Amino acid sequence: MGSETTGQQTLRAENIDRFVKGFALKAFKLKPLCMIQKSNSWQESYYQESNSDLTGGTGSAVKGVPRLAQFPYGEPNWTKQSAYLEKYGMEGVVSWEDATLNNIDVIARTLLRIGRAVASAIDTQIEAVINANNGNTVTVAAGSEWDSATVANRNPIQDILNAKRELAIDNYDPDDGNSYLLVNPTDYANLLGNTKVVNNPSFKAADVVANGVVASICGCKIVVSNTISASKAYLIKGKEALTWKEAVPLKVITIEDPGVKYTIRSWEVGTCQVPNPNAICEIYNTKI
Repeated sequence: MGSETTGQQTLRAENIDRFVKGFALKAFKLKPLCMIQKSNSWQESYYQESNSDLTGGTGSAVKGVPRLAQFPYGEPNWTKQSAYLEKYGMEGVVSWEDATLNNIDVIARTLLRIGRAVASAIDTQIEAVINANNGNTVTVAAGSEWDSATVANRNPIQDILNAKRELAIDNYDPDDGNSYLLVNPTDYANLLGNTKVVNNPSFKAADVVANGVVASICGCKIVVSNTISASKAYLIKGKEALTWKEAVPLKVITIEDPGVKYTIRSWEVGTCQVPNPNAICEIYNTKI
């Protein structure tokens, strides 16, 4: 590389900013499932409404109200939930000599790792929130796990259908094209290795892999991510189950110290909430 002018450094800064943002946005796998809402407060609160049907209480049934009797009383209830926004960030420093003279493109590698670090940290937190707040569970029987030693006992198709049933019971449409099956790479391998899955008419590999969506089965997009807990998979309604409260969207700056170094810094501020926990179904014990 030859000598560089100030104008060229500015262009480099623009490329750096664009690269990190573009890469991080592609690296996010769970955040795209969230409804994004702006926030201007460190603490965000919301109310979860009980999904249970109202009853009239003991001795006061909804059905069979006698003539001239008082109507049974019922009211919905809500639980207040609060969360503090968190800052996610990473920075890297590249010396002027490394940026200019190294055989390895140090800046490109630094950009990639910074973008991945921010995306991974946010997705990991979203998975933790899903894990703690899912409203439905389908438990796979012992001996019928997706990697069961008895191949004939493996039936992930029925497990997925059972999860769709739970969402439908809670009045969430699992067949509107916005349902996602979240699995880790091991369980995705178990799915692809199962003839009941790959031979099912509903199975389709993605034409273009984007944000972890690699295929679809039973009308659900399959998202593969290392952030998904072992022994678990999730069926989730995108944009309904999760909300990402965003105070600061992903930002990137390049701080140049001419002739000395480049500092590349990326950060985001937000938090994940689950206003509709029953729009999530955990499929548990998918592995022995």
